[in-house]
Amino acid sequence: MRRTFLVISIIALVVSFLLAWYISKNWYVVFGALFLLSCMGYYDMLQTRHTIRRIYPIFGRLRYVMEELRPKIYQYFIESDIDGRPINRIDRSTVYQRAKLDNDTMPFGTQLDVYAPGYEWICHSIAPKSFKTLDHNPRVIFGNKDCSQPYSGSILNISAMSYGSLSANAVEAMNGGAKIGNFAHNTGEGGLSDFHLKQGGDIIWQIGTGYFGCRDEQGNFSPSLFSEKARIPNVKMIEIKISQGAKPGHGGILPAAKNTPEIARIRHIQPGTTVESPPYHTAFSSPKELIYFIKQLRELSGGKPVGFKLCIGHKSEFIAICKAMISQDTYPDFITVDGGEGGTGAAPQEFSNYVGAPLLDGLAFVDDILRGLNIRQHIKIIASGKIMTGFHMARAAALGADACNCARAMMLAVGCIQALQCNTNRCPTGVATQDPKLTRGLVVEDKKLRVANYHKYTVKTFVEMMGAAGLSHMQDITRSHVYRRISLTSMFTFEEIYPSIPPGALVKGAIPEKHQHDFAYADEDHWGWPSIGSWSEEATRDKTTA
Repeated sequence: MRRTFLVISIIALVVSFLLAWYISKNWYVVFGALFLLSCMGYYDMLQTRHTIRRIYPIFGRLRYVMEELRPKIYQYFIESDIDGRPINRIDRSTVYQRAKLDNDTMPFGTQLDVYAPGYEWICHSIAPKSFKTLDHNPRVIFGNKDCSQPYSGSILNISAMSYGSLSANAVEAMNGGAKIGNFAHNTGEGGLSDFHLKQGGDIIWQIGTGYFGCRDEQGNFSPSLFSEKARIPNVKMIEIKISQGAKPGHGGILPAAKNTPEIARIRHIQPGTTVESPPYHTAFSSPKELIYFIKQLRELSGGKPVGFKLCIGHKSEFIAICKAMISQDTYPDFITVDGGEGGTGAAPQEFSNYVGAPLLDGLAFVDDILRGLNIRQHIKIIASGKIMTGFHMARAAALGADACNCARAMMLAVGCIQALQCNTNRCPTGVATQDPKLTRGLVVEDKKLRVANYHKYTVKTFVEMMGAAGLSHMQDITRSHVYRRISLTSMFTFEEIYPSIPPGALVKGAIPEKHQHDFAYADEDHWGWPSIGSWSEEATRDKTTA
């Protein structure tokens, strides 16, 4: 191929030059184009980084063009309405339709295979509630006995997405939508920016391992900076990010291309550098110290609700946190449970695909442990992990969620087309980029209305689903209301799949066998899971009894 290209290029250059010299000067245009292509081909033959281009000059470059076009071609011409990943076209279309106030009804019945394993549904009632009698703006109160400024929040809010990962226009549009719809907007670990505050929407300020916006020059937590910002009226709640479903156990990453001087000022970091958040917190080093930190943040914020977000990993570590809560008689106002199915954060594929418990499993576990230890009344649970529709909210509520957060749905509402370019700074819709040539296409005044519309009609549909099930409130739905098909002839309720632990049962010593090892090794003074050599039935029995 190299020899063929060399011969053809030389012949083409000689022929086009002679035609230009003897026939018409117009051929110089052809000669110039062939000369440029030949130079590209010669460069391809000489470079040593790309094998395909070295063997197939010019033509080898088409491979990279096709790789760039593949996601678009697949999305628009090949995938069906139900098999798109990570979010299928039916759910994407539902978000777009509600955001734009288009018709979101579906003709001709479901396209889902209702007899396939994994299909889920909610039971309806022969005596449903009248939709007109239901509360179409349900709220939940965040704030326990130690909270002096409780917050009345929506049951659906914007999940954590940082300014820096998202553009200024996207952040401002989301916050503007939150203001219109009276729901909350989580800042993400990137810190509290001017664009989170510009529209006046309610804010949940997330504090990650980098302590962006409340850190000293060494990157440690700064109580004075935190207190100053936490007392801003728009900041309604504080969330400590322990881990997230997109990359459990892995710190956040801000590429240098996205780290503008403005972002660096907001985060208190050096501009133009790749910033990797530590995978762990330096402000606390044990479950007990985490509870102290929660108490400290509540005091520094003037009594606002404080909680933490995590994706469930070692179950013993969460149980250890609960033990620390009880021993200190101090409880977070809320816990956000994220799912290992990932979110907006970019991460190595091993972390996105294989680390962390999926949302439903983690959610059921957290609700069970809190109820079993008789401390559920102090803590609200927020579900975060691929929440797109009213059914996703109902499914989460059945497993214990008091409210839900969604991230990717809100990105779709402001214009995301699932181009899968979030980590490249080349997002074509201006949502996940800092390139001003791209962000100017996202008009805040238009997109904030779409965010509010999506929220309003998704909550409305969820409320109507509750009414169809004969229920009046979100907290009325139980695990027995939702079914999952296991095989063609077998289906189980969520209660059968995730058997509930009775309130107070764990306090009385009735620990299910599957949790006995976790309880045995849950230590409020230490994180971690014991090595294999430390396992023994006798040790486990002794520690469980203790």
